Amino acid sequence: MKAEYRSISPSPGSSFSTTLFEGKEFIASWHFHPQYELTYILGSSGIRYVGDNMGNFEYGDLVLVGSNLPHCWKTIGEQKEEVRCIIVQWDEEMLEDWLEKKEFQHIKQLLALASRGIRFDFETALKVENKLLALVDLPPFERLLSFLQILQELAVNANHHFLAGEGFTTNLTVKESERVNLIYNYVKEYYNQQISLDDVSKKIAMNKESFCRFFKKTFRKSFFEFINEYKISMATKMLINTDLTASEIGYEVGYNNLSFFNRQFNKFVKMSPSKYRKMYRDI
Repeated sequence: MKAEYRSISPSPGSSFSTTLFEGKEFIASWHFHPQYELTYILGSSGIRYVGDNMGNFEYGDLVLVGSNLPHCWKTIGEQKEEVRCIIVQWDEEMLEDWLEKKEFQHIKQLLALASRGIRFDFETALKVENKLLALVDLPPFERLLSFLQILQELAVNANHHFLAGEGFTTNLTVKESERVNLIYNYVKEYYNQQISLDDVSKKIAMNKESFCRFFKKTFRKSFFEFINEYKISMATKMLINTDLTASEIGYEVGYNNLSFFNRQFNKFVKMSPSKYRKMYRDI
């Protein structure tokens, strides 16, 4: 799949676009567009990429992406349930004049922070879930009012964290975005096997040295750090969704050495696999 610059039009009769997406998997590759985007996951799970950040998504995942910040959501393997999500997109110009008014100061601050991508906590997401769902069917005027209420509620909530790193640049060419997509898809397919720099650099038609420089510049981490991060993301999903032992999961995601798996898990998750599983099962 090729990354693409996306042109997005508002919904008919509305100043912004609201979509209820339903399907077997997310179909968009790593892409960017001038519009802000608010995505709320209603069903399915997988891995979310925003800028140089990678993390798991599942029901209740609510993310705000700023203008031209590359992003995509990827489902992993066979899914028990279809992807269901609400996607709201709007141009910066839509609120441009209003943002200078005192009443909109919190929303203005929120949108300024969205350049790095923002993930809201589960409790906050649940509070706005019904309002987001209602946007699909509301008449235009009521839809706009409800949309502004959602933004205000998110803007005054402090329970969120940034996704992309502070130094992440959004100035990627289309060709560079295509390379990133090829890398994502390659890692998704072969992450639990032995991947060499020779293999992946050939896949995107670069020599090893150029590939390493490109990857480090784009993601501010090495390719092998990225692979380990991906493996651990997959391991966390398996700890929650299966009854496999930690050692079995380590082998499933491509670690032949259990102690190395445990060290990597602690590095990225800040706890052991057994503690992580217990934390989720005690909820």
